[in-house]
Amino acid sequence: MNFAFEHIGLAARDTLALKDWYVEVLGFREVFTDGKSPPAFLLEIAGGLMIEIYQGDTSVDATGNNKLAGWRHLAVRVVSLESARAELARRGVIFDEPIKPAGGGGRVLFFRDAEGNLLHLVERPGGSLLDQQRLERSVRSAPA
Repeated sequence: MNFAFEHIGLAARDTLALKDWYVEVLGFREVFTDGKSPPAFLLEIAGGLMIEIYQGDTSVDATGNNKLAGWRHLAVRVVSLESARAELARRGVIFDEPIKPAGGGGRVLFFRDAEGNLLHLVERPGGSLLDQQRLERSVRSAPA
């Protein structure tokens, strides 16, 4: 059986405002809305993965806590943390944590969306442990 991830669901307090944040701040592209009230949306991320934003029933203050059980963050890969941080800061994103080492090599920088959901930028220079492991897997699975 072959699997390909299509989308991640993100329940929102205000679907329209959160959709606008992802489109305006991160450049996601709206590909679908159901036209209901409140509306649900599918937004496409570069690379083809989508986020489905739909109306939530409840919320918790701990949404942005990376240690809360369940899906915790969306990692956005960038070439340069400093350049991405500067651009996102111009768009109103607040970074209140320092740059940290990334599991698998590289560096990460956490931030939150308009509803407090956790995201992080990840920079993985060529030759990082994760890139080396991916290369080794692709070489092993290549047809002879």
